[in-house]
Amino acid sequence: MAVSLNKGQKLSLSKAGGGDLTRVYMGLGWDAVAKGLFRKKSVDIDLDASVLLFDAAGKLVDEVWFQQLRSKDGSVTHTGDNLTGEGEGDDEIVYVDLPAVPANVTSLVFTVSSFTGQNFSQVQNAVCRLVDAAQPQQVELARYELSDAGPHTAQIMAKLTREGSGWAMTAIGAAANGRTIRDLLPAVTPHL
Repeated sequence: MAVSLNKGQKLSLSKAGGGDLTRVYMGLGWDAVAKGLFRKKSVDIDLDASVLLFDAAGKLVDEVWFQQLRSKDGSVTHTGDNLTGEGEGDDEIVYVDLPAVPANVTSLVFTVSSFTGQNFSQVQNAVCRLVDAAQPQQVELARYELSDAGPHTAQIMAKLTREGSGWAMTAIGAAANGRTIRDLLPAVTPHL
């Protein structure tokens, strides 16, 4: 059963029956706010899911986003850019092979940004969710609603951090501004 997280909440990624998760994905879903007469018309919004990989000193090791769909070591893979948010379910997905993440990487920070520049007051039903992708029936582990409508164009969503031999997820949900992860680097650093 999935845990619905609030800002700052942390979730261990150890399996209930023992052992650690091996393959997870962070899914991002959203819809544009309907406008116009009878609220039937909406504008396409290009939100981008991205992940930044950091070492223990807070140094950026690698990045995965729509311009680099795979980490250099292959442990993190982005499935591709959704330009509209149209359709049900996850609009963008980033897979993480946890045992394959290099030992020097201690944190993975997930962000979402509006490449087209619309702010979050124009977005609804935005959610990020962590899913156990190693199961034949993929199981949602945690869900974080990105409900903060406002003038910001990005959010620092969540981070995965090493804890002993396993990992933990922390919901961040901090508003930021920027169109790409390169713009967001200064906003991410305080959350390491």
